[in-house]
Amino acid sequence: MELADRYGIPHSQLMGAGDGRWTALDRAKALAYMAFARQVCDGCGTRPQEWDEQAGGDRFAYIAATHRCPGCELIAAEQEQVPDGADGRGVRIGLTPRTE
Repeated sequence: MELADRYGIPHSQLMGAGDGRWTALDRAKALAYMAFARQVCDGCGTRPQEWDEQAGGDRFAYIAATHRCPGCELIAAEQEQVPDGADGRGVRIGLTPRTE
């Protein structure tokens, strides 16, 4: 469903069974996927039910692991150079592939 959502196509078409028209089942799947995706924390990628023992989850379902991303490290270093106040408002740092 994630891939069908990303391309904005019906699930049946993604699976090679549809002709591109949205069926009732495609719409139901899309709505269910949307409801599921809205529950995912944008910080850690988990859902509250995964932690809630009353909902079948486990309070210790995950362990924290440290990962260093060189790209994120570079962005953070550049972000430190952005001035505070009005001069820094709206400044976003992104990565561009080197062309040399």
